[in-house]
Amino acid sequence: MTIEGTSLIYWAMIIIGILLIVAEMTIPGFFIAVPGTALLIIGAIGLLFPEILSTVWAPIIAVVVALGAMGITIYVYRAIAKPTKAPVTMSSDALLGKEGIVIKRVVPESYSGKVKVGSEIWSATADEEIEEGSRVRVTKVEGVHLHVEKIK
Repeated sequence: MTIEGTSLIYWAMIIIGILLIVAEMTIPGFFIAVPGTALLIIGAIGLLFPEILSTVWAPIIAVVVALGAMGITIYVYRAIAKPTKAPVTMSSDALLGKEGIVIKRVVPESYSGKVKVGSEIWSATADEEIEEGSRVRVTKVEGVHLHVEKIK
């Protein structure tokens, strides 16, 4: 392959690398910035030192560049995309005593009823039938199901 043909390949690697990085910026989460960064660096090395990438060292250089690009990309990604707040977690103890509204009729010995407590909707049962729109209080939590009682 001629020098001109080889440099076209390296320019193509640089252009594809830039396109992948731009795509990652517009649609984050696919993590295509890693191969984009690797292509960009390998293309630049190929343009600056074309004789290095035609030796037996080429695979080792490619692996080192890819691993370095991955590390740098992960570091930058973490710095840019820091979570704004901690994820919401809720234990069963936090639900006990909370009040909610029945959004689907609650019947005894069945978890087909639905109750809205705060902003969450839970499957629920009760000792008595409770109609939609009734206010209820959580008396027991069994996994992801609630046992409720009607507020009188």
